[in-house]
Amino acid sequence: MTAVVLLPVLIASIIVAKLALLFVVLAGLAMLAGLIEFWILAKKQQIRADAAAGLLGAVALLTIFYFTRPGLLPDLLMIQLILLLLTAGTLTAAMVRGAPFERMISSVGATVLSVMYVVLLGGHLVATRVGFAPQLSKHLLGFFFLVIFGSDAAAYYGGRMFGRHKLAPSVSPGKTWEGAIAGMLASLLLAAGSHYWFFPELPLKFALPLAAVMNVVGVLGDLTESALKRSAGAKDTAQILPGHGGILDRIDSLLFNAPVIYYFAWAYFAR
Repeated sequence: MTAVVLLPVLIASIIVAKLALLFVVLAGLAMLAGLIEFWILAKKQQIRADAAAGLLGAVALLTIFYFTRPGLLPDLLMIQLILLLLTAGTLTAAMVRGAPFERMISSVGATVLSVMYVVLLGGHLVATRVGFAPQLSKHLLGFFFLVIFGSDAAAYYGGRMFGRHKLAPSVSPGKTWEGAIAGMLASLLLAAGSHYWFFPELPLKFALPLAAVMNVVGVLGDLTESALKRSAGAKDTAQILPGHGGILDRIDSLLFNAPVIYYFAWAYFAR
């Protein structure tokens, strides 16, 4: 039911050229929620992130991604500068604020890592939506979400039905090799379907390897988020989305894959 409510809005923001700003707003809200959930996980470990510095860094990065054009070197330099200022500024703020100094390193680390994990990765989706031609960005993001969401669903139901061998029991006991195989097969089938359905500009010889890479990267992203939750002793990052948990629970594989689709598109379509 959560997907039934949210998916039409997401799809409309992708396929309707005039709704690009809606996609940016949705992505921004999702990343804001992801930051807050990350900070809540950190707080469970008695680590307090600097929310003000994190939000400033997040807004600065999103602004860069919004105005970026694929492959422009000044934008990459600006991202580096923002991260340097975020790190130095957070360290300085922690020093000025004073005690407890024994938590200074962990606080700064949580602040910088949260922005890099959620916004530096996820911001590439904003750049993909607004940085390429409207028709190309529609196809890229349609391919992106179809492959990842379809792969996630196939892995879940495949694991429930056929799962016997644990994939990473110490990190995520529910994930199985059978589910991972089902997810890989689904990603390849959906990539082929995307080529014949709406994305003929992307040949199968590239669509299939891209989908396979996205599937593997998505699994790594999912396991990484599971490890973060396990470190904080949490089952879900939140209960915002009924049936899905928190925002990070839903976008973990998207975050790791956002740079993949962006830089592939830059290398193949924009050069």
